[in-house]
Amino acid sequence: MAVEKRLAFSIVQFLRDQTHCGALNSDEQESLEVAIQCLETTFKISSSDCHLAVPQPLTEIFLNSLLKNDNITIPETSPSPEDIERAEQLKNEGNNHMKEENYRCAVECYTKAIDLDLRNAVYYCNRAAAHSKLGNYTEATGDCERAIGIDPTYSKAYGRMGLALTAMNKYPEAISYFKKALVLDPENDTYKSNLKIAEQKQKEATSPIAAGLGFDMASLINNPAFISMAASVMQNQQVQQLMSGMMSNAVGGPAAGVGGLSDISSLIEAGQQFAQQIQQQNPELIEQLRNHIRSRSFSGSAEEHS
Repeated sequence: MAVEKRLAFSIVQFLRDQTHCGALNSDEQESLEVAIQCLETTFKISSSDCHLAVPQPLTEIFLNSLLKNDNITIPETSPSPEDIERAEQLKNEGNNHMKEENYRCAVECYTKAIDLDLRNAVYYCNRAAAHSKLGNYTEATGDCERAIGIDPTYSKAYGRMGLALTAMNKYPEAISYFKKALVLDPENDTYKSNLKIAEQKQKEATSPIAAGLGFDMASLINNPAFISMAASVMQNQQVQQLMSGMMSNAVGGPAAGVGGLSDISSLIEAGQQFAQQIQQQNPELIEQLRNHIRSRSFSGSAEEHS
């Protein structure tokens, strides 16, 4: 029964992690909590039974098992010393290309290194970073999976997986990988910072205000480029007239509660009108803002490569 209890404890841990990821609605959250209670009652376990915990999270165990049966084949024989030396040279060349922001050449170098030494997780992880710089996030996550399959304790692979998933707007998954990276490297400030970014983006993605306006308002407000461009737009006479009308409605407009900005929905509607006006007056501004937010670098973007 000890094995079954440890398995049940791992399942409960996994379910608890899902309830904290912020991606579930209230009904789904309640269903998981009921499932947790049922498992704890059936197997007579509780969250305080730390002795039942296993070294790896259930998702990591599953991923490792999956990768073993995947198309990723690691040769039984080791590469020759000459191949290992040449692979390291190619890796270093790739690192230099990364510093020069020549990402396509970096991918080529890392690929050649991988061809010579399929067992080295660093090569896959470095190629993942180059793919991310090129916007090839699917390829980046694939390389991170390969690196983790080779070395499940390689924290940088989890961190780079988190970055790629964040760029793909898969925030719950990104949060999970950043947390795994921190389990392996608890003092890493880059992982901590990127985890906070992913968590903030997850909150913004589920925010009705952010959804209504169509872009990341928190990022814009703190963005110097936005402040500069917004100041330029505000010089437009039609935009000034629109803002004047909005303020009139808000302060002394028709009954300031009958057709005025009397609730948050009215404020959102006014904001949408303002955004539409900016779009009409300066469509390039909106596109610049969107591109700027999409390309905003994470704190891990300048990290050194192995």
